[in-house]
Amino acid sequence: MKATLTHRIRSLFSTFALGFLLLGIASCGGGGSSAPTDGSVIGSPSNGGSEGSADGAEGAGDGGGAGSGTGTSNGNGSSGGSGDSASSGGIGGTGGAVGGGNGDTGTADSGGSGGGIGGTGSPSTAGAVHFYLADAPSCGYDAVYVTVQKVRIHASGSAGDADAGWSEVVQTPLKRVDLLTLTNGVFADLGQTSLPAGKYTQLRLVLAENGPTPPFANAVVPTGGSETDLKVPSGTQSGLKIDADVDVVAGKTTNLVLDFDACKSVVRRGNSGQFNLKPVISAVPLASEVGLRVTGYVAPALANASTRVSVQVNGVPVRSTAPESTGRFVLYPVPAGTYDVVVTSSGRVPAVVTGVPVVTTAPTTVSSTGRPLDPPPSIERGVAGNLNPPTATVRALQPLSGGRSIEVGWAPVDAQNGRFAFTLPTDAPVRATYAANPAPLAFVADPTSVSKVTLEATSGTQLKVQPIDLFALPTSVTFTFP
Repeated sequence: MKATLTHRIRSLFSTFALGFLLLGIASCGGGGSSAPTDGSVIGSPSNGGSEGSADGAEGAGDGGGAGSGTGTSNGNGSSGGSGDSASSGGIGGTGGAVGGGNGDTGTADSGGSGGGIGGTGSPSTAGAVHFYLADAPSCGYDAVYVTVQKVRIHASGSAGDADAGWSEVVQTPLKRVDLLTLTNGVFADLGQTSLPAGKYTQLRLVLAENGPTPPFANAVVPTGGSETDLKVPSGTQSGLKIDADVDVVAGKTTNLVLDFDACKSVVRRGNSGQFNLKPVISAVPLASEVGLRVTGYVAPALANASTRVSVQVNGVPVRSTAPESTGRFVLYPVPAGTYDVVVTSSGRVPAVVTGVPVVTTAPTTVSSTGRPLDPPPSIERGVAGNLNPPTATVRALQPLSGGRSIEVGWAPVDAQNGRFAFTLPTDAPVRATYAANPAPLAFVADPTSVSKVTLEATSGTQLKVQPIDLFALPTSVTFTFP
């Protein structure tokens, strides 16, 4: 009898102990790790897709731990565990699809389903922003380095540095990145921060200060030259200001790419051998769909630094990149819509593919290794001039028959004397209408555009244009703004 009573007491004690243990686990939740913050990049230019970020964030509240939600190259994230919201999955590598759609927000009793880049476990009144860094192709440089100290975000576009309401992600350790490696869908991960749900209109990218000797925190390596420090006005103090329109949703993670255009941002200072950083950065939402990208190939002879592939609307580039060594290119992210894909390269006429659809459900492929984009050779002419003030910008547009135009060149402007120079093709561009592979593109020359370009200069909100004929002399233009 005594043994039986002892056995029952031990069994009852074991049951209570197990209950308290399970309650403790449920209260703490299982902590999932977020996307990497160690300076690594998401995706790879050399393979067909790599694994995305690791386990999702911890589910909030009194529920259990977050599910793993790991995203792979095919974008499948597993379901979240119990908690207030689903875990986040991963971003597919270059060449692989991005992880599946946003994770569903869970309830107080159970978690939602896992997603791709989707939502993370957050309180119902808060969301999160995850920052990534990308770059458009550069021109005339072997490397452009920036060292990120932190990223800041505020709801007010006029908020000052010391005002309340800033949220930020501090890089520990500081993150030095060569912007020229961040093309063709490759991003540097800058981490994430939680913040109240709502609309945010100001970002600040704060860069580290340069030391007295190389390697400098922020530097440029001109083609064939040596590393030179890059002067960053205010960038190491208040930060580089970026206008934004970011909606943060409760219980979700908004993924945002800081798209850095190194070609337009690095400015030569006369013959001093020095360079300024005049930042051209935009904030682009990084959606979780498998589409929103344009892929293809240029011919092997065009797989070099002078080649630029862009998607344009009415002559305004939306995304641009340089091809990989294989000729492959990826333009991502691109908002859904219809575009012109434009290829420009030294010694070649521009090639234009019109009517290219970009959708959320699948990548859009415009060419393949067997049918690469390969515009014919062209004679080139130099066009030079001056801008006053030297803070103005200038680009070259080529009008096509039917009333549309494409951007065929963008010239760096000397920060001291306002001097600029282009080298532009004189022969007719070729154009074709998009056709889904495997149908070949039928390129034809546009003879109305032979040697015709329009220079467009901008200073603040002012715009001036000057049509020129590349066969006529002189080909020197001066723009003066009041």
